[in-house]
Amino acid sequence: MSYASMIFAFIISFIFAFAATPVVRRLAYRIGAVDVPKDKRRVHKRPTPRIGGLAIIFGFMAAVLCFNDDWSKGTISILIGALILAVLGIIDDCKELGPKLKFVVQIAAALVVVFYGDIRISVFSNPNVFSTNPYIILPMWLSVIVTVIWIVFITNAVNFIDGLDGLAAGVSAIMSMSLVFISISYHQYTIALLGLALMGACFGFLPFNFNPAKIFMGDTGSTFLGFILAVLSVQGVFKSYAVISFAVPLIMLGLPLFDALFAMIRRMLSGKSPMIADRGHLHHRLYDMGFSQKQTVFILYAISGVLGITAILLAEQRFLRAMLLLICVLIFILIATMMGKNSFVHKPEHKENAEEEQTEDNAE
Repeated sequence: MSYASMIFAFIISFIFAFAATPVVRRLAYRIGAVDVPKDKRRVHKRPTPRIGGLAIIFGFMAAVLCFNDDWSKGTISILIGALILAVLGIIDDCKELGPKLKFVVQIAAALVVVFYGDIRISVFSNPNVFSTNPYIILPMWLSVIVTVIWIVFITNAVNFIDGLDGLAAGVSAIMSMSLVFISISYHQYTIALLGLALMGACFGFLPFNFNPAKIFMGDTGSTFLGFILAVLSVQGVFKSYAVISFAVPLIMLGLPLFDALFAMIRRMLSGKSPMIADRGHLHHRLYDMGFSQKQTVFILYAISGVLGITAILLAEQRFLRAMLLLICVLIFILIATMMGKNSFVHKPEHKENAEEEQTEDNAE
């Protein structure tokens, strides 16, 4: 596979996603796939179409079908599993399905990848530095369980961060970029092409999704993005025999992963179901501190970018540089965040009125 194919995959996915989004927006209004703000968890003030993920899927699939030359069972299983979740997402965006049904279908999609595609987390580096065995080899049954849990968890984690205009699409593009760099360095060109196709589709969708959003990706897009990123990380960096292979995907997908983990722990400690949505995610907390949607999204872009660069350095065996970068930049972001809160914060009612006026102007 040539570098030209990968570059064209990015370009085609961008063009197709960009061109398809207005069409999908009109379709959403016709079929009633519209998000109406009906609780405090939702930040937007106006009904907004929410199957924009169809444009992302269209751009991604067009690029893969045109430029991918690896049609192994692994690649086919990824596309089958992703399309299963795409259908689920469309139905959910129109009818709002229950969490149990969605959870079962997500497990089924993950099992397609595991058994048909033979993609599993079977070997990863031993985190115990005092052990004489550098690697841990999982038995078949445990390998299946760990892989399914990983795929389903990351799928939902990306869905969880889809709470502000442009957040999930931008963060997914940044994570895809990190995956592409790591895959190329390990000569995993099929994964790199899929990552570039995903990144291009996200960038093509972002102009319509950035604040004030004309369309949301909905579960159609967020679960699709999460599934693809989860499976590509399993097929790629988790299969590497690098000493830090277990840490690379954790850091690369760190923002949605840890946000979802803490959200589920918080809900269970309060006696609630871990799958019940609330307003306690990181983006909600930043927004409630007084940052605008754009400021909050850019802060989280920066954090995701730092985590991505750290993962790339770790994958290249530059542990000390990665840790120093992570510590220094996170401290800088923390200081900048606190300074920004004091300097640019607006009163909640002023901020909401300003963003509502922006949305009204856009609608007109």
